[in-house]
Amino acid sequence: MSEKQQDSIPQHAPFVAALRYGGSGLIVVAVASSIISYLSAGSKGLWGALIGAALGGAFIIATVLVMYLMRNAPPTTTGGVLMGSWLIKLIIAIGVMAILRGMDFYNNVALVLTIVATLIVMLTVETMAIVRTRVPYVVPETPDEGR
Repeated sequence: MSEKQQDSIPQHAPFVAALRYGGSGLIVVAVASSIISYLSAGSKGLWGALIGAALGGAFIIATVLVMYLMRNAPPTTTGGVLMGSWLIKLIIAIGVMAILRGMDFYNNVALVLTIVATLIVMLTVETMAIVRTRVPYVVPETPDEGR
């Protein structure tokens, strides 16, 4: 890769790729899970799949967005914000599950299986997107800068 090509690649490209491919993976899992759950458990299965995809997808996409927003921050700040966002997401997920606990319009099995499938697929797809995105680790010096 030439120096000109390296300069044209934005440093946030891995995060954008992760969001793009993660969103695509989320759509695929949501559609497939919705169809399978509807066929196996009716409308309750459909609701379970949709809620599961929303919960799992929001959890992962929020992490990528936080990383994108903190891309220029110092590592300690990034770590603190990530841990804080993780805690907030955990509290929200527990709150949503507590609210849903007493309701019977969704299928529990469809909900859990869709959350697990969403997390596995999105993490895999986003990892592949980040690993395959070419970003230079260092910017090479030009001959004039070294003097």
